[in-house]
Amino acid sequence: MDYETIQLAEADAVAVITLNRPAVMNALNRQMRAELRHALDAAGRSARVMVLTGAGRAFCSGQDLGDGGRADRLNLDQVLRDEYEPLLRAIVDAPVPVIAAVNGVAAGAGANLALAADVVIAAESAAFVQAFARIGLVPDAGGSWILPRAVGLPRAMGAALFAERIEARRAADWGMIWEAVADAEFAGHWRARAGQLAEGPTLAYRETRKLLRASAGRTLDQQLDAEASAQAECGRSRDFTEGVLAFLEKRPARYEGR
Repeated sequence: MDYETIQLAEADAVAVITLNRPAVMNALNRQMRAELRHALDAAGRSARVMVLTGAGRAFCSGQDLGDGGRADRLNLDQVLRDEYEPLLRAIVDAPVPVIAAVNGVAAGAGANLALAADVVIAAESAAFVQAFARIGLVPDAGGSWILPRAVGLPRAMGAALFAERIEARRAADWGMIWEAVADAEFAGHWRARAGQLAEGPTLAYRETRKLLRASAGRTLDQQLDAEASAQAECGRSRDFTEGVLAFLEKRPARYEGR
């Protein structure tokens, strides 16, 4: 597929998907949502890790309010169900780890797509804005589910109601994201992090992601059962055999892949 609103590049088992509408701060129009979902599905079949980032000074400013017409504005629920929910699931259910490398402001749906990633790494100059209340809407693209679980109800409520900028360093301090990195080091840092995951045990990563994401809806007994099942599968894998041998031989492990 030829992409017009994103860029997809893959090297060394790392697929980098770049939102590429910098003139409008990478706002999400219908074409970008379709292309992004296609790229996530395609890269998930070939890469060992995916990175989602933005071109220019923003990561993503959210929904392109100039896209579509009055019919779309009157049927926001349909747009969410048909376009945003499948996009969110493509990130959450990806077969490999997803890193959001947040290079600038991430607002509205753009913020919540970033926060849906497994790991969020932000430049210190970046910021997150739950901007929905500014135009009379509620947090969507999973934000009302993600935020309270990441930062607790009081902070999630304040972020949603006041719609204020949350600078990357504060987001990291709150536990909203994994880390904030100095701008000068940002690109090299997230690439190194992606490379680290690309060389790791893909099956264990997949099962770990599934366990952690499902834990909130389970009892302890249910989670213990799920852990045992996942560990049994990992214990039968070549990755486990290689990991043990590497440990005993005091050398780096060489994991084979999917």
